Amino acid sequence: MNENTEDVEILLIEDNPHDVELILHVFRWCNLPGKVLVVWDGEEALDYLFGRGRYAGRNLEKKPKVILLDMKLPKVDGIEVLKRIKGDPGLLTVPVVMLTSSNQERDIAESYRLGVNSYIVKPVDFEEFADVIREMAMYWHLINQPPQEGS
Repeated sequence: MNENTEDVEILLIEDNPHDVELILHVFRWCNLPGKVLVVWDGEEALDYLFGRGRYAGRNLEKKPKVILLDMKLPKVDGIEVLKRIKGDPGLLTVPVVMLTSSNQERDIAESYRLGVNSYIVKPVDFEEFADVIREMAMYWHLINQPPQEGS
């Protein structure tokens, strides 16, 4: 949806092009304001969040309102990305939603232990998946009240 990386409100970390397409379609359908940046693997996500690689020089004061994180990612998996996010004082308050196909109790427990704010299992059914994305996006983008920058 957006290539300008300065004012990203939703960071979508997802390697499945079909899921990305559906998620972005639902965001547009809901008329959600805000800019979405899609990154396709855990390494690119960390590069964006920490201003490395192609994102070097990015203003690190500009943080996403929410991070949607798939668990099973190439290069660096979602659990490791979550560890790095929640281990960084500058990113600690950014909400992270694990959006994954894994319903394994050990994955759920590990994600919460590491500080995930929500864990959502992707439904297989198209309509259910679209409904989950819509409700999740509305909550995190419009209802949730994050702390002010610098708090």
